[in-house]
Amino acid sequence: MSSLITPGRALVRPARAQTRKRSSWRSSRLPYLVPAALFLAALSLFPLVNLVRMSVSDVTTSTLNGQWDFVGLGNLVRSFQQGSLLPALGHTAVFVLIVTTIGMVGGFAAAVALQRAGRVAGLLLPLMVFIWALPPVVNGSVWKFLLGDAGLINVALEGAGIIHVPLQFLYDEKVALVAISLVNSWAVLPFNALVFRAGILGISPEILEAARIDGASRWQEIVHVIAPSVRSTALVLAVLTIVYGFRSFDFIYVMTKGGPGTATSTLPFLSYQQAFGRYDFGMGAATAVLSVLLVLVLAVVYARSVRSEEEEA
Repeated sequence: MSSLITPGRALVRPARAQTRKRSSWRSSRLPYLVPAALFLAALSLFPLVNLVRMSVSDVTTSTLNGQWDFVGLGNLVRSFQQGSLLPALGHTAVFVLIVTTIGMVGGFAAAVALQRAGRVAGLLLPLMVFIWALPPVVNGSVWKFLLGDAGLINVALEGAGIIHVPLQFLYDEKVALVAISLVNSWAVLPFNALVFRAGILGISPEILEAARIDGASRWQEIVHVIAPSVRSTALVLAVLTIVYGFRSFDFIYVMTKGGPGTATSTLPFLSYQQAFGRYDFGMGAATAVLSVLLVLVLAVVYARSVRSEEEEA
């Protein structure tokens, strides 16, 4: 009797295994990732490959539609020899440092101030979303008007008797980069504040209540309870803010166009200027690839931080 049943079971098992495979395929996330992967490959991977090819080739207006001669690192060397690459790297470092510091510290402070729901928070939160959602071109144009020689800030300072000569916010080589960085910080601060506030609201109320019962002051509550609780959020947000600073282009283009001179020329703007100002597409692509490599390092850090956060959760 058992010999008759055994073959039947043997026939049923492969069918069940095949059914499990189909169900696991359907329940997996892979089928849903295929359209997104194809979309990204078409719109991101193909342009990126061509950018790398262009960065190691001699590409100008005369050779753009022809054959590209391989030059290796020649474009990057020429950019370095012209004296424009190192200053742009320095400007980018200063720009990213200011934007990240103010964006993170200011965002956390604003989130703590808006921690408790109330009438003030109800008014400020929509305003912050509005500021964050403003297109950079519009935002930059408004700030260019405010910081101009006859702008609202200079007029207000002169009217109050604080200054007698308009301050050159956008036309002084020592001040322009700081002014642009502060404007970018102001633009990224609402997003950071909203993310920090979401992390703070996720803290268990019992933990905060226990800290107050133990006699913790407001400052001790922020330092020893709130800050450690949003540490993983702060790490991810810091990487995103640094990447935002590295790729920032709109405000510089609208407000100063890299000037005065090259005082506000960062790597993205230098790449644009080389490619579409001097029509040296190979050199511009080489500078862009350098920016991509720097952002890629940050993307790896971001991916690892997200993975570690998921493992801890």
